[in-house]
Amino acid sequence: MKTTNTASARYEGLGKDGRGSVSTGSGALDGQPYGFTTRFEGAPGTNPEELIAAAHASCFTMALSFALAKAGYEQGTLDTEAKVTLEKDGDGFTVTRSDLTLTGRVDGIERAAFEKVAAEAKTNCPISKLLKAEISLETTFEG
Repeated sequence: MKTTNTASARYEGLGKDGRGSVSTGSGALDGQPYGFTTRFEGAPGTNPEELIAAAHASCFTMALSFALAKAGYEQGTLDTEAKVTLEKDGDGFTVTRSDLTLTGRVDGIERAAFEKVAAEAKTNCPISKLLKAEISLETTFEG
């Protein structure tokens, strides 16, 4: 099975004075504002790290849900929060951490078994793998 999803971003103006918007192919985000003020000053809108946190939390939680179902568990509730940290790194910035906090209620599972399946889901969810992946870039310049 293979899927491809899309998103787009537009930035008008440059640097701190610029304003951006981000949209997803599904329409879940449609012109959602982002920029310096949403990233560093708490202004309304989103930012790349928040989007990564949402992707990581949802991907991990789904991976864990499927792993638990595969192991034979039928009922449960999983709540995950991801905190993605962006830190100054020389002249730029680096995402240094994604901390997942999980609360799970699964009928019939022992704590040690739950923690083992959760650790495997953390390692194997596609977004966890992406955060360690090589990134390629293809550019088109319109001058």
